[in-house]
Amino acid sequence: MSTPVGLISLATAQPPHELPQADVAEAARGVFRDRFPQFERMAPVFESAGVRTRQSAMPMEWYLQPRNWPERMEAYTAAAVDLFTRAARGALDEAGLTGGEIDVIVTVSSTGIATPSLEARAMGALGFRPDAARVPVFGLGCAGGATGLALAARLAAAQPGCRVLFVTVELCTVSFRMDEPSKADIVATALFGDGAAACVLRSGEDGFAQVEGVAEHTWPDTLDIMGWRVDPQGLGVIFARAIPPFARKHLRPAMDAMLSAQDLAVPDVDRFVCHPGGMKVIEALEGSLDLGQGALDHERQVLSDHGNMSAPTVLYVLDRARRVGLPRRSVVTALGPGFTASTVTLRAA
Repeated sequence: MSTPVGLISLATAQPPHELPQADVAEAARGVFRDRFPQFERMAPVFESAGVRTRQSAMPMEWYLQPRNWPERMEAYTAAAVDLFTRAARGALDEAGLTGGEIDVIVTVSSTGIATPSLEARAMGALGFRPDAARVPVFGLGCAGGATGLALAARLAAAQPGCRVLFVTVELCTVSFRMDEPSKADIVATALFGDGAAACVLRSGEDGFAQVEGVAEHTWPDTLDIMGWRVDPQGLGVIFARAIPPFARKHLRPAMDAMLSAQDLAVPDVDRFVCHPGGMKVIEALEGSLDLGQGALDHERQVLSDHGNMSAPTVLYVLDRARRVGLPRRSVVTALGPGFTASTVTLRAA
């Protein structure tokens, strides 16, 4: 980037309810076996997904009852504001800042609808100034962690001295559905969890890493790969095409182009920090980027401990990577609906 931007802090937050994968599989069998004839054939996904446990906004019993739109959004709003506040406060504390010192708040969330948006609802608790700019973003899905970080960096670069707080909150479990189960619903039940992450960015050379560049690539005619459909009961997950084979085949040319625009190539990257969409996605990323099997170790651990939390997940991976020591250059990358790859290139401090 033409103006240096420092990544000053990074914090994560989890909801209170633990969902061990074995318990989820047992509950899913009780719910889906009689409603979805192919359930037993798909049941091994609970073992192969790479998820050991994950956290949820509501206790498991809540998901076993039919829920409508108002109930889902009431649960989303209450839990999302709590997670937003805790993640943001963690990032502010690490940065040595108060909410009143933040100039811009970027909020990314695609698993619920809250108007006023989450940062407005958290303004009082976090002490944001009345003149702070609010930038709520919806629809990025799993790419939102990388895309939101890139947007926050661009805003910090645009106004020297500007302090930007980026918060992403996703409550994927609020959309678990029992009414008309599909293969996509079974996969979602095996993979998704809830979580939040927050970062503070500021123009300048300080921070644990500097943003060197940002890029996106959206493939044409891929709207059906992943997303939401809107039903009377709530949001319904769309997985119309398998993501792992698409990533294995198409990610490398797109990554080459995105890095080339920054005068870089894949061998110049010491560590890819990837969104772990699932175990098969991790393996596809390793294959496409020639990383070697097992290279994405932090990604596997985050998936095991938290599931796929959508947008915040890649920031959980970045947090693990920076705690053991970021290499000289890393690229934060995530895939999401669009179908889009988003990247943020970082240089360690």
